[in-house]
Amino acid sequence: MNPKSILEGRPALARCVMEVAEVAGYLWQKGWAERNGGNITVNISEYVDEDIRQKKAIAPARPIGLKLEALRGQYFYCKGTGKRMRDLARNPMGNGSVIRVLEDGESYEIIADEAVMPTSELPSHLLVHNWFLESGSPYRVSLHTHPIELVAMSHHKPFLQKDVLSQLLWSMIPETKAFCPRGLGVVPYQLPGSNLLAQATLEELGDYDVVLWEKHGVFAVDKDILNAFDQIDVLTKSAQIYIAARNMGYEPEGMSQAQMQEMSQAFNLPK
Repeated sequence: MNPKSILEGRPALARCVMEVAEVAGYLWQKGWAERNGGNITVNISEYVDEDIRQKKAIAPARPIGLKLEALRGQYFYCKGTGKRMRDLARNPMGNGSVIRVLEDGESYEIIADEAVMPTSELPSHLLVHNWFLESGSPYRVSLHTHPIELVAMSHHKPFLQKDVLSQLLWSMIPETKAFCPRGLGVVPYQLPGSNLLAQATLEELGDYDVVLWEKHGVFAVDKDILNAFDQIDVLTKSAQIYIAARNMGYEPEGMSQAQMQEMSQAFNLPK
């Protein structure tokens, strides 16, 4: 760790950022983060002390492109634009940065460690974080990645109807509903990074913690980055089981509705 890093002497903040680095490594290893694919943003405001609040910007303030009232004075760790997950896993502060949203709610500045520009999808990520704070949600993390099997399934229109994929993926293995009890929302194709995609995602997040972007990838939210990753991981495992069965030449039977209902009652899961 660079001795001048903002993480130095702040173990809770360092642990949070290193968990992001850990997950970035998993995304690369799984083949979900080709080149510079995927983004991560974490609200780190709870770890911010007075010294951080007094830190001066190391790059000129930049507009967000949106007015986000709830984010005034909030701090975020963000993956850098054009940066690779495999490099972030090795060096999170050289491939990401800490930003502060200014009091106008319309602009931000980088305060550490280097002038690494945040993800180009920052406005859509911050829109979601703004909604977290407005709604009183405990969630602080947003994760976007490209799970191969889930993206492949998004190319099949029948799977894109409401809750079709949730029911199918839940039925492949009991753990999927246990660890992703709200299922999988679906957003029809929109231009990556656009406000239309962000707004459509926000609408789905009222009912789901994980949203599939047609022909693109997955967006997940949670209290911490490991939980967000785990939800995508279990959904992808179910997709792999389904595809493996189809590759063997048969349609998998899946758990029955009665079996899934029994499990929901046993583990006190949403019905």
